[in-house]
Amino acid sequence: MPMTMSQKILAAHAGLKEVKAGQLINAKLDLVLANDITGPVAIKEFKKAGVEKVADSAKIALVMDHFAPNKDIKSAQQCKMCRDFAAEQNLENFFDVGTMGIEHALLPEQGLVGAGDLVIGADSHTCTYGALGAFSTGVGSTDMAAGMMSGECWFKVPSAIKFVLHGKPGKNVCGKDLILHIIGMIGVDGALYKSMEFFGDGVKYLSMDDRFTVCNMAIEAGAKNGIFPVDALTLEYMNGRFKRSPRIYMADDDAVYDEEYEIDLSKLKPTVSFPHLPENTRTSEEWCEIKIDQVVIGSCTNGRISDLRIAAKVLKGKKVAKNVRTIIIPATNEVYLQAIKEGLVEIFIKAGAIVSTPTCGPCLGGYMGILAEGERCVSTTNRNFVGRMGHVSSEVYLASPYVAAASAIAGKLAAPDEI
Repeated sequence: MPMTMSQKILAAHAGLKEVKAGQLINAKLDLVLANDITGPVAIKEFKKAGVEKVADSAKIALVMDHFAPNKDIKSAQQCKMCRDFAAEQNLENFFDVGTMGIEHALLPEQGLVGAGDLVIGADSHTCTYGALGAFSTGVGSTDMAAGMMSGECWFKVPSAIKFVLHGKPGKNVCGKDLILHIIGMIGVDGALYKSMEFFGDGVKYLSMDDRFTVCNMAIEAGAKNGIFPVDALTLEYMNGRFKRSPRIYMADDDAVYDEEYEIDLSKLKPTVSFPHLPENTRTSEEWCEIKIDQVVIGSCTNGRISDLRIAAKVLKGKKVAKNVRTIIIPATNEVYLQAIKEGLVEIFIKAGAIVSTPTCGPCLGGYMGILAEGERCVSTTNRNFVGRMGHVSSEVYLASPYVAAASAIAGKLAAPDEI
């Protein structure tokens, strides 16, 4: 029976020769992930079940990234619960202030996820790791608790959509523009509980950071996961990082897909998602005069070193507009350190921006960039729902680092070629 990439990974972890869409399976996990918001809920369920020990202390990761360093007493208590549980269970992969980063940038960087893995995380953007040829998906905290107890999880095998990419992206276009284009094309429920699988000669022109960004936002189209085939670039990224042997699964030539789309990367233009849904996309030629109050460059979507390099390239020698707060957040300490070594942090500060410790803070309206009534923000994050980053009347415009940095200088929504 022909299978997709995702189906092959699920079959292997379930100990089955084959699986088909809609089938319910139980599969062994390579990693279980939670953060300082979802972790405490899972820990409470774990303890409520009366279980004393986790199934495998090496296959659990707890990352304090949403409200760390702690913003208030409640967030401090949340982190303390995770900290105590990690010590009690002798967890190998506990990341706190000084070692932490934004989880979906940190885990690939630290070699904890890789090709052929099956990963669940109590965070919806766990689908990021599909860039490495893994099946990774977000789950609720109760499933997270069950994964910690048993090392397994149940799945309904998803059907899939095939995206065939051709050509090479043009100037000032990157992976963020691609995934926003796709979400604008199919809608926020266009891939509901399906795998988004990417193929074609255009894949080789997407950097690993581009692929992470694309898979990260698969959930914004309703997908169960996003996944790229493993190629030379993937193997190069994992070399010296990934702590296990890669397992490469390729889709069968006659695998069945619900739909198939062909996308010419050379025709993509800078794309922005207008409020209040990721599917509300417009290209640069469709933008109107929109004054802004804040720019955020960072998050699990676009806080990697290539994103910071793009921002620095646009900002170098310029100043952010008066009254535009520009917040730049390296996704991990390793990214932060590299940005310092390359002089990017100096460029940001001289331009009038601030640079934060790694955190998810502003993305979810937590801290480090809350919007007031009526304020507008251009952000490289992944969601722009009503009230996502603050007041219910505020607005979030999702964009690439190119557009975010250009907008910071212009004081309004702008493409790099406009400044």
